[in-house]
Amino acid sequence: MENISLDDFLTEGLIKEKDFRLKVESTDWSKFNNKKVIIKGCSKATIPTWAYLIITAHLTKYAKRIYFGEPCSAIDIYRNS
Repeated sequence: MENISLDDFLTEGLIKEKDFRLKVESTDWSKFNNKKVIIKGCSKATIPTWAYLIITAHLTKYAKRIYFGEPCSAIDIYRNS
């Protein structure tokens, strides 16, 4: 299973929308093609809901399944049929 940590999208320890969107746009999402992906639920910073939604929207084009949380208690949020 592939992991995505929102900490990788922080700027100076925060989610700054403009920088966040630039990082999302520059990410090669195709590397998640047909894979199971978990969006980690914990972070060093408070993550706004819209950040998870943007990441999920990009992943749905490629990922086989998307989960949220920690591997031991992941919540299934998307299945590509």
